[in-house]
Amino acid sequence: MRADSRGRTAELRELRERVRHGPSEKATAAQHAKGKLTARERIELLLDAGTFHETEQLRRHRAQGFGLENKRPYTDGVITGWGSVHGRTVFVYAHDFRVFGGALGEAHAQKIHKLMDMALAAGAPLVSLNDGAGARIQEGVTALAGYGGIFLRNTRASGVIPQISVMLGPCAGGAAYSPALTDFVFMVRDTSQVFVTGPDVVKAVTGEEIGHDGLGGADVHAGTSGVCHFAYDDEETCLEEVRYLLSLLPANNREQPPRVPSADPPDRAGTALLDLVPADGNRAYDMRAVIGELVDDGEFFEVHEHWATNVVVGLARLDGHVVGVVGNQPARLAGVLDTRASEKAARFVQMCDAFSIPLVTLVDVPGFLPGVAQEHGGIVRHGAKLLYAYCNATVPRVSVVLRKAYGGAYIVMDSQSIGSDVTYAWPTNEIAVMGAEAAADVIFRRRIAEADDPQVVRAALVKEYAAELIHPYYAAERGLVDDVIDPAETRGTLVRTLDMLRSKHADLPYRKHGNPPQ
Repeated sequence: MRADSRGRTAELRELRERVRHGPSEKATAAQHAKGKLTARERIELLLDAGTFHETEQLRRHRAQGFGLENKRPYTDGVITGWGSVHGRTVFVYAHDFRVFGGALGEAHAQKIHKLMDMALAAGAPLVSLNDGAGARIQEGVTALAGYGGIFLRNTRASGVIPQISVMLGPCAGGAAYSPALTDFVFMVRDTSQVFVTGPDVVKAVTGEEIGHDGLGGADVHAGTSGVCHFAYDDEETCLEEVRYLLSLLPANNREQPPRVPSADPPDRAGTALLDLVPADGNRAYDMRAVIGELVDDGEFFEVHEHWATNVVVGLARLDGHVVGVVGNQPARLAGVLDTRASEKAARFVQMCDAFSIPLVTLVDVPGFLPGVAQEHGGIVRHGAKLLYAYCNATVPRVSVVLRKAYGGAYIVMDSQSIGSDVTYAWPTNEIAVMGAEAAADVIFRRRIAEADDPQVVRAALVKEYAAELIHPYYAAERGLVDDVIDPAETRGTLVRTLDMLRSKHADLPYRKHGNPPQ
């Protein structure tokens, strides 16, 4: 070891270079052979070039036993630090699968704890790049306690700073709960899996045989379980989309989402909307096409695209300002609300409210999905989640009734009665307790049954009920919508209304926290 300062500095540079290079060429080749990038390559893709500041690069574990005392690699299998994304500070940690398979031990966990504390103190987003084999078994309960510290910090940071989990490899056992506590989960097909108990345990306990991807792969969690919000075919695309999501979110709950100047005229006419949405309530259309006509440059970042597809949620911009959009999807189950759709929309509304993102709700809902499975599955409980989320939200809220808005589902979809700041309706709107045909069957059941020609009488009574109670201006006449607007003017109307609401301030009664339905 060289004693002079220049010599010591040179040795430090050599050491850091060895650490950055990783444990071995063989380990790096094995990672690449699986179609996976290394932890540092991932960080380079996520952050702006040259902005990464690593913390505790020279940290090593102090564990004894099972040969650990003879294997003490620097970083201890996790790379932590901060950098910038689109010029804004972001904290990141990345499991290095080449070191202990990315398994978490005491030192590994303490590095993550420190970084999470730094992110919360700095008020900046936290991104975790997950690729680890779970708890380091050789360190026993100490490793489990490390996970507990992560979960505690995930919970304390919830709603304070954006937390994004990117699944780039295996995530099993207790490790799976940290992503579940964060705001968004990204996964990559074929290389990332998330499950509490793996295929071998499932087979031993239940006799079911299933592969890793079939049990906890990206498509399973994106389309069946709802654990994953976004699924992509490769890591490069996945990390680029994480960067885009970060561009739509504020740094923390005390700041507004970043505004990006838009060349799309705020009062651009949406004449295509007149043809996109059929006046016939029984005809389907794609709500995403409507959203594309309304938002800046047609750019809509859909969340949970493949799960609970009868409701659409996502982020977009209107006149450069970020908004959260919730809309029923008539192209799927006629746009009804069911257990999954209610839960999906509720959590999205809560996220937007936590991070000061105004809400735009596009309503075309025939009701809640009927059936024994829905009732036994807790549709009352799940529907109440969405109701609670809207009622509790203090961000600017604007709703537009495009077509059908029936029964309790109309109330839940941010109606004026539960606190929507401004409510608009198109001339095609049908706001009512239920559709005219169903209502006539209930109200005039005896008259129809006793008629000489029940079908003719029924048709006349359906027409009478619709003319009296479901005409487009009934709700407006009673102040339940603020205005009936030309569909082509919807974009401009939304821009002006949200601009008016920009300084909205609303206080909820003092409480430790609410007790939302579960």
